[in-house]
Amino acid sequence: MVSVGVVDEPVNRAYDIISTLCLLCNLSAAILATYQGFQVKHGLLLREVERWTVLFFAIDYVLRLLTAKELYTGKTEKGALCAYILSFSGIIDLLSFLPYYLPIFFPSGAAVFRMFRVIRIFRLFRINNYYDSLNVITEVLESKRQQLLSSVFIICILMVASSLCMYSVEHNAQPQVFTDAFSGIWWAASTLLTVGYGDIYPITPLGKLLGIGITFLGVGMVAIPTGIISAGFVEQYQRLKRIGDYGGGSGIHFIHFFLEKKDAWCEKAIKELELPGDLRIVVLKRKNQVIVPRGDVRMHAGDELVLGAEALRDESPLDLTEVVLHEDHPWVGKEIRQLDLSRQTNIVLILRPIPSTGNQGSVANLSTSERKVLEENQAQNEHPSPGENGSVGRGRKVRKMLPRGDRKLQCGDTVVLYHNDKRSFPEEHRF
Repeated sequence: MVSVGVVDEPVNRAYDIISTLCLLCNLSAAILATYQGFQVKHGLLLREVERWTVLFFAIDYVLRLLTAKELYTGKTEKGALCAYILSFSGIIDLLSFLPYYLPIFFPSGAAVFRMFRVIRIFRLFRINNYYDSLNVITEVLESKRQQLLSSVFIICILMVASSLCMYSVEHNAQPQVFTDAFSGIWWAASTLLTVGYGDIYPITPLGKLLGIGITFLGVGMVAIPTGIISAGFVEQYQRLKRIGDYGGGSGIHFIHFFLEKKDAWCEKAIKELELPGDLRIVVLKRKNQVIVPRGDVRMHAGDELVLGAEALRDESPLDLTEVVLHEDHPWVGKEIRQLDLSRQTNIVLILRPIPSTGNQGSVANLSTSERKVLEENQAQNEHPSPGENGSVGRGRKVRKMLPRGDRKLQCGDTVVLYHNDKRSFPEEHRF
């Protein structure tokens, strides 16, 4: 239940909503407590809100300690516990309630601990636990770490050089302002990173010219990390392409299907499935939600699964044979499991024509013999023979169905067969 960012179960989603509401109430109480009039009238209410929300944060932290093994599945109990406690999320969760309870356990240091109450601003980072989109910022900073460190190093060198130059030029003119090198660093930082605060500024002509040059350098140097971060965001969002963009020539094929109540995968967690090594569940769609298929996500009836697997690399062609079922065909009206097929023969696809909606009224008024002729003509037009230059259903709408054992064949269906031994299965298969 306390696994954040997982919306596969209603209880998980409800817990995330409650956690977010508690966080917002706690921060609102902290802000309103700074208003003297509101504090006088509603001080008791604000203290109660803070008390119960902080208690919720403490309970949440304990629950996360107990379920750390579920988050770090590849570690032992102690390893998972230490990994969570030392993680950024674990530290933020601890700081969200610890300053509130320190004066209770250490009354003698209550005055000092009150200063630690400012740490509660770190509760804002808890929002990052409930919304994965905010993690994009940390991912971008992590991916561009080397470039950002290089740009910051260059800016620091420029700041030190600028401060020393300005100190050497302005110290004699205003010794009470540029008293030491640190005063120059403060001026350089405020000039390079902002427009300056006006508390320290050059008064000599040479100092003013030097300040103009440093200001122009600051515009270019500060733009470097900004450009790096912007490029990182562009690269990050370019990775979030649609699955279909990768399925067209990448050697990976994707298929999707809907789970039904009778399917064996229903009510099972993804980690409980014994999938082949080259097959993965890449997306799980539930109603209007797209769920990341983590191992603890449970699948329900109605879920749409998208599977990814490597494309067929065997260049030898697979010859398929089409069989059009007319009214007198012995397969019409039978389920696929009832067909007497050779062990070397396999039904791979069924194409069923979709009747035109505009002609249903006129077809209903035809006699039995006229309707039979019309259906035969439609079957011939919608399903040309394999030898003709055309594909099945060209110009017509057909429904493609998988050959399940309980699927009943109908007149007009086109059955696509694969036979392992072509010598005993001619190109024109007649029944």
